[in-house]
Amino acid sequence: MTDALHWLSATDIAKAYADRTLSPTELTQALLQRIEALQPKLHAFIRLDADAAMDAARTAEAELKAGRVRGPLHGIPVGIKDIIDVAGLPTTGHSKILVDNIAKQDAVCVSQLREAGAIIMGKLSTHEFAIGGPSFDLPFPPARNPWNPRHHPGGSSSGSGAGLASGMFPLALGTDTGGSVRNPASVCGIVGLKPTYGLVSRRGVFPLAFTLDHVGPMTRTVADNALLLEALAGHDPLDPGSAPTNARHFSAMLDRGVAGLRVGFVRHFHETDMPAHPDVTAALEDVERILEAEGALVETVTLPKLSEFAGINRVILCSEAWSIHAKWLRERPGDYGALARRRLLAGAFMTAGDYVGAQRRRAELIATVNDKLRDYDVLMCASSMDPASEIDDATETARTYPRQARAPFNVTGHPALAMMSGLSGTGLPVSVQFVGRYFEDATVLRVAAAYEKAAGWYKKHPPI
Repeated sequence: MTDALHWLSATDIAKAYADRTLSPTELTQALLQRIEALQPKLHAFIRLDADAAMDAARTAEAELKAGRVRGPLHGIPVGIKDIIDVAGLPTTGHSKILVDNIAKQDAVCVSQLREAGAIIMGKLSTHEFAIGGPSFDLPFPPARNPWNPRHHPGGSSSGSGAGLASGMFPLALGTDTGGSVRNPASVCGIVGLKPTYGLVSRRGVFPLAFTLDHVGPMTRTVADNALLLEALAGHDPLDPGSAPTNARHFSAMLDRGVAGLRVGFVRHFHETDMPAHPDVTAALEDVERILEAEGALVETVTLPKLSEFAGINRVILCSEAWSIHAKWLRERPGDYGALARRRLLAGAFMTAGDYVGAQRRRAELIATVNDKLRDYDVLMCASSMDPASEIDDATETARTYPRQARAPFNVTGHPALAMMSGLSGTGLPVSVQFVGRYFEDATVLRVAAAYEKAAGWYKKHPPI
């Protein structure tokens, strides 16, 4: 094995275990050393559970020696966003409100990871309650971008993005209500999938907005993303949003390429609705050229304006979030950070008519996207319109954070994946987004895998 164990993919780790060229304890020790070196710079973790991780690694190693493999993630480390319950650890939401909230049991998604053999490394930084931005008035410091720690790593799954991109672990869980898996993926140069709404259970995850929330896999490669999704997907009858589906085998089409597939390019999102940074635009044109060279047919398509999707997302998110936070906001407003408090309080001014009207228009937007996906296998569009701003520049962060095309697919619930499409002139990642039909997450992953292989950006790591 090379010295750079921290850059191994989960797929490569599993192969190395099978070949007896690497052990779970060797890998976990190497990652803990990596975390010790980088955590003071990046603040990816809120709570590192090093002793439990090593205990799990020793158990996994003993099982391997005895010829027992619990599942496809056997002995593979994973980080967990800190709005997801891990038994015995605090679920704080990065907030003073829940700083002493100890989870009594694992969230369903964490239980599924353990059943698949994964090693839980600890709890990762997030924006407060998955809605605040990068903040310095919270109990824990905000995570930073490994490509340049002066910049933010996206959010709200900020620790997941920073930890993956810096080689602290090969797999992570994030959540996505308005783009919170795909934003860190976009600006940290990794792969983040918001699965089809209802594909992954959210039971044991602190909610932000019930009808928009998703749990999603975050990884450094598309193959790892499919592997992680296979461990997570499944119907949970106790999650009201969970959908009975036979969608499985998300890795099955990764090597099929894109020849003959039809791709609808939603250009107006980044060309006219919200004009993107030139480096983002240039990278998207390169994605189009690569997909066409690989045999896909790419055509321009039109959806409703980005501002309409964003407005519907905002009304629904703020209304549902207010229903969760109203009591604390009335009784403990000073225990919230300023950003989260301001964003959550907006829900107090939404009316029932606003919410019902937004849900009614939402149904029409869903129908429009479904119509386009009858003609195209996937849609392609921008994710973030800009590279990450400096984390200390509150004005620029406030300007650029909403400049994104992720919220439309929380509104509609379609699977959407963001991944690296290049580097800006300042050396920061830029991105592309692929969107598919309901429960055809495998097709989204197939297109992403073909682009990843042809473009090769997954081989590029931050200079840290």
